[in-house]
Amino acid sequence: MPETLVLLHGFAGTHRAWDLVVPELDRERYRPILPDLRGHGTKGTVRAICFDDCVRDVLAQAPERFALCGYSFGGRVAQHVALQAPGRVTRLVLVSTSGGLEDPAERAARRAEDEALADEVAGMSGERFADRWQAQPVFAGTPPEAARWWRADLLRNDPRGLAEALRTLGPGAMEPVWSRLAALTMPVTVVVGERDAKFLAHARRYLELLPDARLVVIPGAGHGLPREAPAELAAAIADRPA
Repeated sequence: MPETLVLLHGFAGTHRAWDLVVPELDRERYRPILPDLRGHGTKGTVRAICFDDCVRDVLAQAPERFALCGYSFGGRVAQHVALQAPGRVTRLVLVSTSGGLEDPAERAARRAEDEALADEVAGMSGERFADRWQAQPVFAGTPPEAARWWRADLLRNDPRGLAEALRTLGPGAMEPVWSRLAALTMPVTVVVGERDAKFLAHARRYLELLPDARLVVIPGAGHGLPREAPAELAAAIADRPA
């Protein structure tokens, strides 16, 4: 029987963010479930947003037991799902993500930044938001074809929904989970791009804190792994830890 694999997209993406990855997965081995997270895509008009709501949405769409993979913002949601329902998650794949900001002052400053950005984003057109989001330094070096494909997914969102998600699900709003990771005893694969220095540091920290974790570094890739290196990411997802 195929393994159910829940794939959670990054911020400002949709379930279509996995369009390049899913064809690289063995259809006989995996049954993908691709939800839109609150504030995004088909759930862009949902305004009551918090991490607990996202967790409930994911658990409602998944079977009793499932593998779980989250990219970036989706990885932060995935950690909350695994922490709230560890008995249901058979294995976890964390892609280019973080356990949150631990310093209260840093978190408060980031929350203020996210609130200011949300106010700006709420009044933007989709095209203007896509310009703004793709220009961030963390995405520097995105190959042109990957950038074009990514832009199409960004434009599937309503900036007003993204603004609400920034306020309630952004790094400033998230309570850090690093201190809770030792409770996750399922196998965990941590995946990061070689050029993604900030998240490579986070990835190495996961190895120190998770009881059963392995690290996959994808050569030459940056932060946008689902669009930059879909075949390599699919291989990392499919290769179970020993």
